[in-house]
Amino acid sequence: MTRIDHAEASSEFIAATDHLEFHDRRLWDLRKKRDRATAAVPEWERLRDLASQIKEHTLTHLADHLEQFERAARANGATVHWARDAAEHNQIVHTILSSHGARTLVKSKSMLTDECEMRAYLEPRGIEVIETDLGERIQQLDDEPPSHIVVPAVHKLRADVAEVFGRTLGTDPANHDVHYLAESQRRTTRPSFLTADAGMTGANFAVAETGAIVVCTNEGNADLSVHLPKLYIASVGIEKIIPRTEHVAVFVRMLSRSALGSPITQMTSHFRVPRPGTEMHIVLVDNGRAERLAMPDFWTSLKCIRCGACMNTCPVYRRSGGLSYGATYSGPIGVIIDPTYDLRKYSALPFASTLNGSCTAVCPVRIDIHRQIYTWRRIVAERNALPFAKKQAMKMAGKLMASPRLFRAAVEAAGAGVEYLPRVMLYNRFNTWGLQREVPAAPASTFRQWWLKHRGHGQAGADGPGGTAAGGEAEGGR
Repeated sequence: MTRIDHAEASSEFIAATDHLEFHDRRLWDLRKKRDRATAAVPEWERLRDLASQIKEHTLTHLADHLEQFERAARANGATVHWARDAAEHNQIVHTILSSHGARTLVKSKSMLTDECEMRAYLEPRGIEVIETDLGERIQQLDDEPPSHIVVPAVHKLRADVAEVFGRTLGTDPANHDVHYLAESQRRTTRPSFLTADAGMTGANFAVAETGAIVVCTNEGNADLSVHLPKLYIASVGIEKIIPRTEHVAVFVRMLSRSALGSPITQMTSHFRVPRPGTEMHIVLVDNGRAERLAMPDFWTSLKCIRCGACMNTCPVYRRSGGLSYGATYSGPIGVIIDPTYDLRKYSALPFASTLNGSCTAVCPVRIDIHRQIYTWRRIVAERNALPFAKKQAMKMAGKLMASPRLFRAAVEAAGAGVEYLPRVMLYNRFNTWGLQREVPAAPASTFRQWWLKHRGHGQAGADGPGGTAAGGEAEGGR
């Protein structure tokens, strides 16, 4: 399987400077709104602790809560199915639809169905799948996957959307007005709700106590997908289980504030009992989650509530775009989830991070994301999954940093090189930094040179603060 080269995949996005600047600005704006919204909740940090504890308890007792959910859902009149992987999920959904003669399916946003590549499975089998979330619909019409967990088309400008709608919906491609574009999508999608044979949602939460599926939306499309067709299917990852209804309140207070900086989503719907004359099917999906639950270093990633806060704050994601990750889950959370599915394919993703810890700082359920990214780097190196060039570069860096003398010489040589070497020797395919930015000018002196001049009291051979005279290789100098 082809490895995902994040740096290469992001180059096209980076080259489109208008898109890059908008993407960076838009997502940082969401981060700032998140900060203002959370600062207005005095008990925010206590909520984070509580949410993390609820998730941790549930995951460590997952089998019990899943069985409780199944009993409650069946008692409500729903049919519960179990899917071990994506293929089984898609087969189950297809069987349900085929047994009812369904040819059209309207669905609200579901990362799980994207993860399972459900549309690609159903459409060749004669079932039309219509995405009803605005962002997901834009991406579907443009034949692209979503680039963000919460705002799937955030990488597109208004002009891009106008072009997509003009090409696929017959609207005016020159009209970039937001209201016109939203109304165009609404006008062309509404008839599908009235004629669809089946509806589908994902789940933000599944309550073990009641057997209810909880879906949080801002557009109302999930409610229409559930209530208008006579057949409703919910695709639910097994990690979405929470024990009791009272716990929903904790997560609902955190979800939209973390995602968009708004106090709450417009609609928080509990789908529990099928209406008379209708059917409700719930597909509980593993698809690698049980395996991840058994990973000591990565099982807490299953606490994720898909708010996207880590993506909004990540400097790498904001400047590279979600499509460059080559997976359903992008950004920091994708960096730790994707390798659990295929380490070889996604071995480059753990290096698409500055390890600044901002993702961990904003995570509402306290997943230690940056530490897990670092752990993946170590695993990639231990399993010899690093590209040859990176391995050689790391070996060289290790030797330099292990010797104070070599390190000082290299720093001073690099400074001289930036100033005096011809550009062709600096800006070539071997210098990945220089592919997308200017190499910064070297400072007039290194820190060590400054120290010796101002604080070293003439100790020309010293390694620096706390160092030894020339001839000694102090630990503090490494």
